[in-house]
This record gives sequence, structure tokens and C-alpha cells, in this order.
Amino acid sequence: MDPVIPMWFELGALIVLSVIIIADLVIAYRRPHIPSVRESSLWVGFYVALALVFAGLLVWLGDVEHAGQFVAGWLTEYSLSIDNLFVFLLIMGQFKVPRKYQQEILMVGILIALILRAIFILIGAQLIESFSWIFYLFGAFLLYTAWRQAFTGYEDDEQTENRMIRFLRRHVAITDQFDEGKLRTTVDGTRMFTPVLVVIVALGATDLVFALDSIPAIFGITQNAFLVFAANVFALMGLRQLYFLLGDLIDRLVYLHYGIAFILAFIGVKLVLHALHSNELPFVNGGKPIEWAPDISTWVSLGVIVGAMAIATIASLVKLRVDRARGA
Repeated sequence: MDPVIPMWFELGALIVLSVIIIADLVIAYRRPHIPSVRESSLWVGFYVALALVFAGLLVWLGDVEHAGQFVAGWLTEYSLSIDNLFVFLLIMGQFKVPRKYQQEILMVGILIALILRAIFILIGAQLIESFSWIFYLFGAFLLYTAWRQAFTGYEDDEQTENRMIRFLRRHVAITDQFDEGKLRTTVDGTRMFTPVLVVIVALGATDLVFALDSIPAIFGITQNAFLVFAANVFALMGLRQLYFLLGDLIDRLVYLHYGIAFILAFIGVKLVLHALHSNELPFVNGGKPIEWAPDISTWVSLGVIVGAMAIATIASLVKLRVDRARGA
């Protein structure tokens, strides 16, 4: 635990966030429907306001630095979650999930993402505490991920996901038709799984890929495990409503992946510089820290993250407008 942030606040925040997530899950399952633009906007606004209130409490109970780390981490995870949302949209379209029941399945995908990220956060925090050189690996991995995001996409991951689904269909009895949002149904007196199982497996595989990308990225912002987990929770809360709010606009933000790639590359460089600044590897500078290596501040990171996403979004919207004008 960071001594600047009181333990009672950390425990209380985790309890409150858990209650909100459970309430969101109950609402999704008890009232399956297609959220309107107004409803989705209000919920997304509520979760964004909640994150800003949380940052304000960090300033009040902790300090500005921790609040800045949370905001930078939250925005990083939020941008990556939007990329995740784009893949969710493709999966829903690929399996022709009825729109009325998509929010139920989305909640399952979001819960899987939370569980996976919690596991990776615990592992990452332990690795950082035991091996300072792990920042070299995290940085190199993010630079590779940034290159893949910008130039190749996730074709390899899609192929792995498709192999998993083919294996599942060969070994498990699965119908071709949905039965509302049910996981299992009865066909001619036989209990079988519905395509919901296949969609959940596809979402889980996607979540695994994005968790591997996002956790090293946020550890480049802060090494406080509580802030890392809180940033992930706030980024995933409201993702279901954001899915319906953005709708078809997501795949029209054609430059968004370049903005995300730039953020990942920036944090990758920051991690490598941090590793050099606190170097302990004997074959690098004789095992001594490299003093000239700059340590990029939280506020510079925050500015780069906001700037990259703003430029990518504005450029995408401008291109969309120009394309519509040409079409007209």
C-alpha cells in the first residue's frame, strides 16, 4: 500500500466499485433492451464524472501526483478499451447476436476483462517488486505492440481465436440459433449450448490479448497496484453503454488505431528510459544507473495521451466529413 493513500480509502473504493459493477450487471440481465442514445449518454457521463470525483478525492486524501497518475492511467486504459470495443463490435456482427441481448453478453465480456486484468496486475506488481529489469521487457513489448497496432492489426490473434472456436464447435453441442440471451437451450429434448457460448469464448480471447497489452502500458504510468486496478475498473465501467452510444461510428474512426499505437510507443519508450535510469543489469553500464536517461513526468505523459487521442479522433471525424461531402 502506498502510505500517501489511506488504506480505508482503498478498501472503501474497491467496495463501492464492486457494488456499482454488480448493479450494472443486474440491470443488464433484468432489463434486456437496446439503450437509447440519451440513456447511453447519461450513463457514460455518469461514469466519467465518477472517475473525475475519484481523482478529486485522491488530490484531497493523497496528493496531486497520485491523482495525475490515476487520470493518465485511466485515459490510457480508456483509449485501449475503445479499441477493445471495436473488436467487440466485429464479434457481435460476425455471430449475428440479436441487438436486444448484446448488452447482457457485453457485461460478461467486461467481467472477464476485469478478472483477467486483476490477475495480470497482481502478477505485474510482483514482477516489478522482484525484478527492476522487467521494465526493459515491458517497454520492448509495448513497442512491438505499437508497431503491430499501427501496421498489422490483430490478424494472428484472430486466427488463434478462430481455431479456439472451431475446436469448441467440434467438441461441444452448439445450436445455430439464439434462444434470447440464454447460454443453454433444449432442442428436440436435448440440452445444448447456444451460440452465446461461442461469443463469450471469442470475447474472452479478445480480453486476454488486450489485457496483455494494457497492463504493461499502465505500469508505465504508475506502479501503484491500487491506482492501476482503479484505472482499469473506471475504464471498463460504462463500456457497455459506450458501445451503444458510438455504434457504427467506432469503425469510422479510421485513425484511432494510430493514436493508440503512438500512446503505446510513447509509454514503451518511457519504460525503457525508466529502466535505464534505475538500471541494475550488470551488462548495461556495468550494472550502474544511467543518470542522463530522462525520467518522463506524469504530466508530460498525460499531455501526450490526451493530445494523441484528440488528434486521432479529430482527424478521423474530418476524414469522415470529407468522405461524406465527396459522396454527396
